[in-house]
Amino acid sequence: MLRFSLTENVTSQLLLGSVWPFFSFPTSFVFQLYCISACMFPNHHWGEWNDSQLQPTIQRLMKGYNRYLRPNFNEGPVEIGMSLDIASIDAISEINMDYTATIFLRQRWCDSRLVFPGNESVSVDGRLVSLLWIPDTFIPDSKRSFLHDVTVENRLIRIFSNGTVLYALRITATIACNMDLTKYPMDRQVCTLQLESWGYNVQDVVFYWTRGNDSVKGLDTLRLAQYSVERQYPKLVLHFALRRNVLFFILETYVPSILLVVLSWYILLYLTMLFLTMTTLMMGARTSLPNANCFIKAIDVYLGICFTFIFGALLEYACAHFYTMQHQTIEDLRRVSNTFAFKCVMKKLHVYDLLRELNETNGNGSIPIVSSTQPNQSAEVGSTAEQAASLFIVENPHNIDRHARTIFPTAFLFVNILYWLYYLFL
Repeated sequence: MLRFSLTENVTSQLLLGSVWPFFSFPTSFVFQLYCISACMFPNHHWGEWNDSQLQPTIQRLMKGYNRYLRPNFNEGPVEIGMSLDIASIDAISEINMDYTATIFLRQRWCDSRLVFPGNESVSVDGRLVSLLWIPDTFIPDSKRSFLHDVTVENRLIRIFSNGTVLYALRITATIACNMDLTKYPMDRQVCTLQLESWGYNVQDVVFYWTRGNDSVKGLDTLRLAQYSVERQYPKLVLHFALRRNVLFFILETYVPSILLVVLSWYILLYLTMLFLTMTTLMMGARTSLPNANCFIKAIDVYLGICFTFIFGALLEYACAHFYTMQHQTIEDLRRVSNTFAFKCVMKKLHVYDLLRELNETNGNGSIPIVSSTQPNQSAEVGSTAEQAASLFIVENPHNIDRHARTIFPTAFLFVNILYWLYYLFL
């Protein structure tokens, strides 16, 4: 959830509002700031302006006006109504941990020194701001910000007959946002937009909503590349939730990862290539994220799972190949040993026959006869060695591949179910 909130500061409170309508005021009483005649008040100067450049009504309002003193000085705080139109959120950077937004900000307050007869209002050139007291509002978390100035500075001042002043301007600011990327790319971010008074405290300036919960406009028209506006919370503090669009990451990262894992079960000869491709995919997924960030993100977990399954397929292939070669070697040894044993047995029988004939002929027992129990002892030793070796021998190596084709897909499906349930619903 991306939450933009205007929070209370030690110096002041802030509330937001809408701003587009300030460009559509009636023009029947718009006064020219530059006057052809220079005959009125020839001896007065107002900052960069002199009497020859000001309309008579403005001249009368500026007489005795001190722009260095706030309204209601020594009479209580001046109440400033705030309204905001979020024109666009131009960029949200996970690398720099900030977002860039273009904002139409409108501030309204009452200055009794600017009361004039009638029921109309006066729209004046924005450059006249140098003659008036205006709030020292600023964005504390801003990294960079600027006031738009094409073709002139984008600000407007309107003075109503009851002394109400409307000050509107268009600004673009890059604002810091501490992001939690643990569930990236299924994440919801919470960011804050604070507007505060630079030098006044709550005894001097108090901010409030101009039109209550309807003071914020523009959220319903926002179109972002990786986020969607979920909902708005119109409270004293403005909240609106932005959810990242995961479809882009599914097509770019998740689907290729799944395909690589599936291919590793069948294309055994290219496991090394798949292994390297998966490594490249893992590195590419981190290029748009901060390098110094120590979060273990959801996408890192999934790529790690796929990497593990591909590595497991590589180990399975190595084991199956090893036991297949071992089985072939053992079969060859058995064939050779069986032939050799047969020949030895035949030779031993022939020797025993000769010895027996010699014993019967001589009858003195001078030639020792080999005991018939020696072949049996040798057979027992051989059978024990074969039993010990059989513990490390797979009788049918093809069973490894047969079982792996069942175990790997089942385990991968089970892990996927757990993964998506956790990161989407927990």
